Amino acid sequence: MSSDSTPASASPTSPAQEIAKGYAFQGHALELGTVVVDGTTDPAAQIRIPLATVNRHGLVAGATGTGKTKTLQVIAEQLSAAGVPVLMADVKGDLSGLSRPGDSNDKITARAKETGDNWEPSAFPVEFLSLGTKGIGVPVRATIASFGPILLSKVLGLNSTQESTLGLIFHWAGQKNYELYNLADLRAVISHLTSDEGKVDLKDLGGVSAQTAGVILRALVNLEAEGADTFFGEPELDPNDLLRLDDKGRGIISLLELGDQAARPVLFSTFLMWVLSNLFTNLKEVGDVDKPKLVFFFDEAHLLFTDASKAFLEQVEQTVKLIRSRGVGVFFCTQLPTDVPNEVLSQLGARIQHALRAFTPDDQKALTKTVRTYPKTDVYDLASALTSLGIGEAVVTVLSERGAPTPVAWTKLRSPRSLMAAIGDDAIGDAAKRSSLYGKYGTTKDSESASEKLQAKKEQDAPAGQPAEAKKPGRWKRFVNSRGFQTFLRALGTELIRSMFGGSGRRRR
Repeated sequence: MSSDSTPASASPTSPAQEIAKGYAFQGHALELGTVVVDGTTDPAAQIRIPLATVNRHGLVAGATGTGKTKTLQVIAEQLSAAGVPVLMADVKGDLSGLSRPGDSNDKITARAKETGDNWEPSAFPVEFLSLGTKGIGVPVRATIASFGPILLSKVLGLNSTQESTLGLIFHWAGQKNYELYNLADLRAVISHLTSDEGKVDLKDLGGVSAQTAGVILRALVNLEAEGADTFFGEPELDPNDLLRLDDKGRGIISLLELGDQAARPVLFSTFLMWVLSNLFTNLKEVGDVDKPKLVFFFDEAHLLFTDASKAFLEQVEQTVKLIRSRGVGVFFCTQLPTDVPNEVLSQLGARIQHALRAFTPDDQKALTKTVRTYPKTDVYDLASALTSLGIGEAVVTVLSERGAPTPVAWTKLRSPRSLMAAIGDDAIGDAAKRSSLYGKYGTTKDSESASEKLQAKKEQDAPAGQPAEAKKPGRWKRFVNSRGFQTFLRALGTELIRSMFGGSGRRRR
C-alpha cells in the first residue's frame, strides 16, 4: 500500500498484518504460528484454525524431515486441551512424547519469541494402542465380518474380479450363519467351497471360479504368515472408546502403533478407515458444532490410496464427505498433495504444506499441481516459497468461520509443548498395562464361528463307521509329529538301547 493512498490519520498496515486479518476469528481456534514475509516473522500476525471448522478436514503435507510430525503434535495438543479426543497413527513411533512435558532449550525459547507463544512444558492424556496382540500397547482388533470384503481386498491386494468374488463369499457365509471373526474362519469357508463337499455350494454362488477362490485363499495364508492373525478376531474395538475425556475434561489422544504389522503397513491405514466407517455408522448426525467430537490423523496417507480399487476409493470418498456431519474431522498426512485423490483432496478445508522438493520432472509436476490448489496471492511466489520453506515452516490456508478460504500465509509454526521424542517401549508397555482398556481388550476371545461350525458339519456328514477328517493339529502336536522330531526320537532311542545293553559306540576289545 503506497503512502499517498493511506489516510493521514491511519497507520499503514504491513502485508503480514493484512494476511493475519483473515485469521482473526471470533470463536475458539487452534494457534499454528505467525506470518513470515520476506524472511521476517511478525509475532503479532497470528495464523489459526477455527475449532468449529476442524471437522471440514485437512491436509498436512511435505517432504521427509520438514516437520510434519511436529505439526501434527502441535494440533493434537491443542485439540486435547480443548476437550477433543484424537486418534493418531504413530507410524514412526515418535509421538509417544505427547504423554510427557517437553524440555526447554534455546531453540524452543527463540521460536516461542518469534511466534508469540507463551510456551510452557505440558503433558497430555495418551492411550497407547497396538494393532494386534504382538505390540506393546493395548491390543485392538476387528472381526473379518465387520472389516468387510472391500477393505479386506485392499489389504490382500486383490484385483476387482477377486474383490467381487470375496464379496460373494462373504454373502454366502452370512446366509449360512457362518460367522467370520478371524482369518481361520474365512480360510475354513473358502477351503469348504473349493473342496469336493463344497462344489455344490460354490456352483450356487454363481460367477465364482475355484481358481479365483484359491488365489484369495493363498493371499489369506500369506497375510496370516505376516502376523495379521493376531489382529483379526475378538474382542473387537468399540469406536466409542476413542471418544473419551480424562478427569480434567481434556480429550484423550489415542496413539496407534503398527506392532507386528510393520511388514504390511497398508493394514494399518485400512484399519483406520474401518474405524472411520464404524463411527459414521454408529454416531448420530449433529450438523455444525462448536468443536468436533473426534479428530483423525492419517499419517502416511499414500498407503491408503496406492493400488486401491474403484470400490475402495468410492467408499473412502463417501465416508470422508459425510463423516463431518457426525462431528468427526479427518487430517491426511503425506509427502505430496497428489498422493490424495482429487475427489478427497477437494473436501479438505485446511492445507498445511511444508517444503516440497523439486529434483525430478515428476516433482516439478507435483509442485505445479500443488500451487494450483491454493488461493491467489500477491504476497508470495508460491512455486518458489514451497521449495524454500525451512524446517517447521509451512504455507497455510484454512476455512474461515464463514467457510471461505483464508489468505495464503507463509507460517513459522509453534513448537510442541510436549516431549519431541519417544519415551521408550518399556514406558509405553507399562502405561498400556495400567490402562482401563487393557482389561477389556487384553485377552483374545474365541467364540464359536465358521471354522468350528464347518468342522462339526464335516464330522456329522461323515459316513457311518468312517471317522471324519481330523482337526488340524495344534502347534505342539505338529512339532511332535514332525519328521525332524521323530528322527531325533529314533536316534535317542537307539543310543539309550545301546547304553542299556553295553552297546556304546566304542568297539569292545
